[in-house]
Amino acid sequence: METLMDIRNLCVTYGRGAGAMQAVRNVSFTLGRERLGIVGESGSGKSTIGRALLKLLPTATITADRMDFMGTDLVRTSERRMLDIRGARISMILQDPKFSLNPVQRVGDQIAEAYAVHHRGARRAAREKALEMLEAVQIRDPERVYRLYPHEISGGMGQRVMIAMMLVPEPEVIIADEPTSALDVTVRMKVLGILDTLVRERGIGLIMISHDLNLVRNFCDRVLIMYAGQVVEALPAAALRDARHAYTRGLIAAQPHIGGDRSPLPVLRRDESWKRPLAEVNA
Repeated sequence: METLMDIRNLCVTYGRGAGAMQAVRNVSFTLGRERLGIVGESGSGKSTIGRALLKLLPTATITADRMDFMGTDLVRTSERRMLDIRGARISMILQDPKFSLNPVQRVGDQIAEAYAVHHRGARRAAREKALEMLEAVQIRDPERVYRLYPHEISGGMGQRVMIAMMLVPEPEVIIADEPTSALDVTVRMKVLGILDTLVRERGIGLIMISHDLNLVRNFCDRVLIMYAGQVVEALPAAALRDARHAYTRGLIAAQPHIGGDRSPLPVLRRDESWKRPLAEVNA
């Protein structure tokens, strides 16, 4: 499998000196043309990794032995060069479209702008590309939706618009940060199906950041489990129920199951050993 990203010992630190706080510690992984899930509790560093890859953390210090994206070292890349990479080659789908879309601009114009910024061409070509992407994410009557403002569309439609906006520049990698958390179950599955189809057809590498273990198990190819700012376990998504790290097993045990035991769900009882990756625990 072609490697799109190769990350080695990524660290993200806020503050300096005695008051410094390391939000991400020594995270390493590769990404091919696949669906990679990153899961963990709130505050475990999942979203921080996504933003660090795009260097969208101006108040943090980002270091890594290697943060390679198709031959480009993102750690040492200038901000001017990052402007060419963000959106055009690496896109990020944010959590809530209501806060990600410009409320005073028509949604179609925002998609067209995302294309025009990275592809020099006529305005008509950008509009046609935007309509094409609205149709690709299964929005009925793209011409009508193109003219709507964000407050005139539903949450599910807003999420599809965000997916269209991130895909229209034709990136190699997409970072999806909780892209379906605000949606109900039926709409969520439809949006995931659309995203899955587009990723497979276009050969895109996808990083799916989520709290939902069931989602990543059924949707992703591989999963990274994060705890206290570092990856403690990595395994195929289909083998998630066979996880060996105590933290991962604790997350799985805390999930309710239809038809399962009705006794109170177990509560995670954290241990200092959990802060060590599985390989170190077993050493």
